[in-house]
Formats: sequence, C-alpha cells, structure tokens
Amino acid sequence: MKEMIGKASTKVKNSVERGAVKKFAEAVGDMHPIYLDEEVGKQSRFGQNIAPPTFARVFDYGVIEGLNLPNKGLIHGEQIYHYERPLLVGEDVYCYAKVSDYYEKPGALGNMGFVVLENNGEDKDGKTIFTSKSIVILSEAYRKVQQV
Repeated sequence: MKEMIGKASTKVKNSVERGAVKKFAEAVGDMHPIYLDEEVGKQSRFGQNIAPPTFARVFDYGVIEGLNLPNKGLIHGEQIYHYERPLLVGEDVYCYAKVSDYYEKPGALGNMGFVVLENNGEDKDGKTIFTSKSIVILSEAYRKVQQV
C-alpha cells in the first residue's frame, strides 16, 4: 500500500443539482430553507441556494489506478471536510481523489492498515472549493487475504 501514496485519480465533473440536493437534505433530515427555498437562497449572502456540507460525499471522485479496495469489509475510521466556500446549487464541481498516506498500527487481532484518502473539489477555474480527508481501516484478516 505504501507505493500508492501520492497517486491520484483524474478529475471528474459533477453537478450540484437542485433535485439531488433536495433528496440529500431529506435523507439526512436537514430541511433548512437555504438548501431548498429559492427565495431564501436569493436573499442569502450567497445569492442562491447552497448544498448541505456533507453533500460532497455523493460526488464521483474517479478511480485511483491500482487502488483496489473492496466495497465491503472495510472500516470507515474518520471523515473531515474543509470548505473554502459552500457548494452552490447549479454549479459544476471537478473532483479527484488522492492517497495521501498509509500506515499500520497493532490491533487486538493483528496489524491494522490505515489508508488516508483526500477528496478534492474545484471550480471550473481550478480553485479549491473543498477538501475532505477520510481514513479507511484494513483489518489483519483483510490484509492477509489481499497480501497487503
């Protein structure tokens, strides 16, 4: 896994669609009018509706070539978001992922592997809108099967 540090996906265009923002807000139980009511958005300091802070979780960040993590059996360790500004309803966001670190720590059942992933979102001019960091934990059993 250490050889994956620094590898990144290519940028993928995502849209902050009004309908998707509404469904997301409903799903997380945050029906704040700044997300949903167009008049409230127009009167806000942003001049339009914004998306909930964790909406970026639904974006496509592309594929990091060679990083073959399964969809099941991983432990989600942490998720942190940092915004330069909110996501604006109707805008396009260009997203990519990067492996920023890998380390191991001893656990009760053997060594645990920790993959640190960064997700990034930029505007059409390449200016950062947000970054997020997540830690994916690989159990000793998974590491043995995958020979990590």
